Order: sequence, then C-alpha cells, then structure tokens
Amino acid sequence: MASAVDGLKTRLVAASQPDDDGVYRNGAAKRAARVEIVLESLRQLWSDAIASMGADAPDHGVGLAAVGSLARRQIGPCSDLDLVIIYDPHAINDHNVTTLADKLWYPLWDSGLDLDHSVRTRQQCEAVTDSDLPAAMGWLDVMPVAGDTELIRKTSDSILERWRKAARKRLPELTDSAKQRFDRFGQLPYLNQPDIKEARGGLRDTVLVSALATSWLADRPHGSYDDAVEHLLDVRDCIHLAANKDTNMLLPAYQVDVARMMGLSDPTIPDEDQRAAESIENMQTMLARYGRRIAFALDSTASRAAHSLTHEQPRFSFFQIFQPRGGGRREAPTFDIIAPGVARHEGEAVLAPGVDPSADSTLALRVAVAAAENDLPIAPGTLTNLKRCPIHDRDWNDDSRSAFVRLLATGPALLRTWEELDFVDIPGRWIPEWLGIRNRPSVSAVHRYTIDRHMLEVTSRLDRTSPTGERYDDEHYTVLLMAGVLHDIGKRPRIVDHAAEGARHVPVIMKRMGFPQDQIDMTTTLVREHLTLSDFASGRSPDDDAAVDELAARLGNDPLMLDMLFDLTRADGSSLGATAGETITKKYGWSKWRAALVGAMYSAARARAAAAARAAAGA
Repeated sequence: MASAVDGLKTRLVAASQPDDDGVYRNGAAKRAARVEIVLESLRQLWSDAIASMGADAPDHGVGLAAVGSLARRQIGPCSDLDLVIIYDPHAINDHNVTTLADKLWYPLWDSGLDLDHSVRTRQQCEAVTDSDLPAAMGWLDVMPVAGDTELIRKTSDSILERWRKAARKRLPELTDSAKQRFDRFGQLPYLNQPDIKEARGGLRDTVLVSALATSWLADRPHGSYDDAVEHLLDVRDCIHLAANKDTNMLLPAYQVDVARMMGLSDPTIPDEDQRAAESIENMQTMLARYGRRIAFALDSTASRAAHSLTHEQPRFSFFQIFQPRGGGRREAPTFDIIAPGVARHEGEAVLAPGVDPSADSTLALRVAVAAAENDLPIAPGTLTNLKRCPIHDRDWNDDSRSAFVRLLATGPALLRTWEELDFVDIPGRWIPEWLGIRNRPSVSAVHRYTIDRHMLEVTSRLDRTSPTGERYDDEHYTVLLMAGVLHDIGKRPRIVDHAAEGARHVPVIMKRMGFPQDQIDMTTTLVREHLTLSDFASGRSPDDDAAVDELAARLGNDPLMLDMLFDLTRADGSSLGATAGETITKKYGWSKWRAALVGAMYSAARARAAAAARAAAGA
C-alpha cells in the first residue's frame, strides 16, 4: 500500500535542483519549499495512521512534533528527520502509542531519509532536556506537526521556561561543550576539508547563538550574520546534492561540484583543471569569511551573556550599605591596567577608560600584545572599537616593531589573538600583502589549514632555543619569527615557485616596517630557502659532499642561519597535520623518521659551515 511519504527523499532532491546553468540560487525559497513538502507528507501520514486504528484512534492527548533542522525551517535536500511523538498517558495507553508509532516510523524508514525518532510524555521531555544539554538546545525550536498541537505547545513552552530559568547556571556548560567541539573539529575558516556543521564558525554555532538569545541573556546579531548563515546553509544544501546523502563534510570529492553550484566557477578559464582549482579556492575563501563572521557572532553573544550574569550580581557587600562613603550605591567596575591604554576586565582585554582609539595608531598592537601575553580574549566591543585606529602600513617605529615581534613570540596564544584581530581586518592594515593569502586554501593535500593560518601555526611553534640548545639573541630570534609569519606569503594564484615569490615580497614588507638591512637579508634568505632543507633531506644524502657543500653555501656558510632554517623546517612540517583519511608523506610532515632524516642533513651542513667559518677566521 502506498504511503504519503513514499519517495520523500527523491521529491526533496527534485525540488532542490540548481538552475539550468548549474547554479544553486534562491536557497531560502528552496528550503521553505522543502519544509512544506515534508509537513504535508507527515500530516497525511498521520491522518492515514489515525484512520487505520479504527476505534483505538485517539482524538486528543497525542501529537507529532518536529525538532532539529525541520523545526528551524532549515532542512536540506537529504537532511534526516528529527521527530517525536508526545503523549498524555491518561489519554492513550502504551499499546496504542506503540501501534501509532509503528504506523509512522516504518513508512519513514522506507522514504529514503534518515530518521531520529522518540516517543515521550511531557514529563519525559522535560527530564531529558534538564539533563542533556544538546537535547535542551534542540528543543528550543519545536514545530507542532499533527495531532494534539496544544499538548505540543504546552510541552515546548514548559521546556523553554525551564531553559530560561536554568540558562544562568548552564552557560558555563554550554561554552565548555562548544570548546570541546572546537578542539575536535577545528575552525571552519582554516580547514581545507571542513565539517561545516560542527567546526567553529559552522551551523552548530548558529544554534548556540539562538540558544543564548532565547535565554534572554543576550540579543542575537542580525544583518551580516543572517547573510552568513544563509550562505552556509546554501553550501550545506549543495553538499547534499553533490553527495546525494546527509553529510556536512566538504570532502575533495564534492568540492568542485559544490563550488560550481555556488556560482564560483569561472567558465572563461579554458583549462578545466585550473578552473576547478580556482573555483575551490574561491569557495573556501568565501567559507572562511562567513565562518569568521559566525564565530565572532557566537563569541560576542556569549560575552554579552556572561557580562549580563556578572552585572546581575551586586558589587557591594551588605555592610557597605551602612558606610557613608558608598552611600548604599554599587561600586564602579574595576579595571586592571595591563598595558598603556589596555585593561583586564571580567576576564577579557578591554580598552582602559578614557582611551580614544581614533587618536592612537599603535593601540591595536598594544591590545594584541597585552591580550596574548596575558592569555586573554579581546572583548568583542573592544575589537569593534579598534577598527577606528588610524593604522597605516608605513607608520612604524622602534616601539611598534618591538611590539609586533613580541606578539609573534607569544606562542600558542598568538593564534587566538591574531584571529580576533583579523576578524576586524587589522593584520591586513599592518601588512597589506597579508590580504593576498588571507583565507586562501593550500593546493597541497598535506596542508590542513589555509595559508594564513598555516603561517601562524608555524610562527607559534618557534622559540628562542636553537637546535644546539643555545638561545637565539634578539636579532636572530626576530629574523626567525618574521620568516615564520612570512614564509608562505608568496603563495598566490598561478605562482609556480612560491618561495622565490615570497623572497620578492619580504624585503618590501620589512623595509616598509623599518627593519635593519641585515635582518631583512637574513629573513629573505630563510623565506627563499624554507623548502631547501626538506628537499635535500628527501632527495640527497648527508654523505654526499657536494650536496652538503651546496646546502651550507645557500645559507651563506652561516651556522646560525642553518639553525634557524632547521627550526623553520621543523615548525613547517609539524604544523601541517593530517586530516581524516590522510597520512603524512615521506616528504612532508614531522614523524620521528622525518626528524632523523632532516636532522642528519642539517648536522652535516652545519658542521661544514662551522668549519668554513673557522677557516675564514684563521685566514
């Protein structure tokens, strides 16, 4: 017997096809159409199930509800269905509930869509959402589908009320769960093969933003944020169409098709491979932009929610009421000054009272260094204000250069601080060339991160201890850090030798920043040769005198330059990272075997350079 949901997946996919030119347009309208197709089918399925039960059919006390993407009206072409039967045990017995459920679930299993289903009383729904944070957030959007919709609404209202009452206590749990997810799935703006739902800046973050707003602890953002959400949903829809299944992984097998459906493939490029590569790069650059926007929206919403909780607490003790000095008033907020114009306030780096960003060109650098060195996030409002700083790429002096190097030397803290600043476009104002590689994916499969993120990962791994165990002096450590943050600056479209291209950019950048010529020369050499040690280790032998002589000569027979090249090579290899299904190759990455291979070539070249230096000194 035919069911109302027969071929439901096929119908949804058919209603989701791109236009005749292959471009997926009007995604919001397509999502609305899919919602109506599903609702109409489910309501008919419910009617048929009730009719088939005869005298046992309930006339009240049981209903069908949707949660998840269907309830949010964001269902994709192949999304699973999250459905729950809610019933009143006084109105219908367990046997009849089971019979009704069977008449609904079995046809849905045959419809081609995955089904997440449950049968619960109102009390059971409340108990689950009280103890299960993901379930609680899923129940903040509930759509009555069929049956006793009043029972569903009362259940939904009760859960929503309980969420708002408990949100103040559950906010730390919510932010902790988000951090654990970020640690597992990474950050959408920096991944070449992202999970666009679970990664930081993905669709799951938009659910958290809505949950925070629903708690009444903070308003949700609009405008550019809504635009980012809709574009990310369009990408999710295109992934479903390319994969013909419910998945959120933007794997290489789908990327060309998804980029084409998103309208990012340039038909005027005659070479098919080049057209495909540039379309993928355009798509991932777009994803990085929208992912950053969503991540910032979550951070700013969570920050406002946390501040609202703080300000609910009185800033005075009971006995202060009787002190004339206080006059029974709340104390003013306290600011712990951590740098000129920068303060610590409620666990964030903020502008000190009275600071005018529009009058201070170096304020952004001071905020960045203070935040990174104190391991503090920069308050979202402060980031917005820093956009007003009159930053010019040629306005560098000894203090600002020193601050920039201090920022690069903050290790892992650099990653968060730079990302925060990059959201408000500040690094590109310091170094305009940064915009040429910002958000760009790497064409190499061994690179997990975008080019800009990879360079920061490398820089964060560079410290003062050289391979010999000695410490670099300030001059050489500055050179090493600058080489780390600029080593892939030459990775531009259609550039064959990015190391040579980078060496062309480095002198321009560093001269503009006012670095001494000897530091510029050393940094330029390291950027030009940053692949050399790895290439020699892969293709030549440390027992080959000619190879060792050539490697040492490329670094000017300078043992310290070889030390820095080794550290840069190690940081470069260790920051690549393999994604799921990938392995570190013999040429790239940093396994023990790889470390031994590169170390042997480095040691031979360093010994040769040291001998040459001693001979030159003796002469």
